[in-house]
Amino acid sequence: MRWRKGLPITTEGRQTDPMKTKVIAIANQKGGVGKTTTSVNLAAAIAESGHPVLLLDLDPQGNASSALGLETGEGSSLYAAMIGETPMEDLIQETRLPNLAGIPADLDLAGAEIEVARMEGHLGQLRSVLEPVRNSGRFEFIILDCPPSLGILMTNALSAADEILIPIQCEYYALEGLGKLVSVMEQIRESGANPTLAMSGLLMTMLDVRTNISAAVVRDVRAHFEEVVFQAAIPRSVRISEAPSFGKTILEYDPKGPGATAYRVLAKEFLDRQKRGISFVGAPQRNEEG
Repeated sequence: MRWRKGLPITTEGRQTDPMKTKVIAIANQKGGVGKTTTSVNLAAAIAESGHPVLLLDLDPQGNASSALGLETGEGSSLYAAMIGETPMEDLIQETRLPNLAGIPADLDLAGAEIEVARMEGHLGQLRSVLEPVRNSGRFEFIILDCPPSLGILMTNALSAADEILIPIQCEYYALEGLGKLVSVMEQIRESGANPTLAMSGLLMTMLDVRTNISAAVVRDVRAHFEEVVFQAAIPRSVRISEAPSFGKTILEYDPKGPGATAYRVLAKEFLDRQKRGISFVGAPQRNEEG
């Protein structure tokens, strides 16, 4: 059975206009696939296109925060909002990039796995504290950089998001764990925690055009998942890897290089899908018909 294309589903309390504020979770419980790199650089490329973006760093390691130069300190992360100490609006920091703001992560976020789990209705905690920011109209997109796990922070992100974008590394074990992640998505939909959760798409990352392996993996993934896969693909690049160590996005560090070009192409394709209201819902099986 194929993934099916679907327009946003109307349900109480959710935005359905494709040009209203959208919450996008960038997630893959498999580490090392370019999740944070994609969160930071896609957010920067969307902002560069003139669309206000808020990036929420939900990974206690705080790599996205470092790349954007966000200031960390006691009470600065989403942990303070999720346990009810601070309104999320008060945690937002402007970045040096026009149209891009963020909320940093720190090691305190790891405590959310315990503290939030004790709360009544814990799956909806992030969605609840995020709602005032979402409804303010200040941002067109809110991007959630999720941790590489299927714990409380990840499930809260999926419960709060309109869509999930999944980066997949161009290697033979690329789809390892994808079924489990999509199964969690379906459980969240069916439980009523987020019945409208959809897929923005699958993104191929770390593409090495010099190897047959990368080309074969891309062909296989596109054959199975067809239009769910973004046409844009992110190349394996030393420059992309270096940029975070300088506290920069790839658009700043190497603005005319292949990495920056790829993320700008992805942003254009992503925005086109958003404008047209395209997302993917339904059963996550591969297409075995051809």
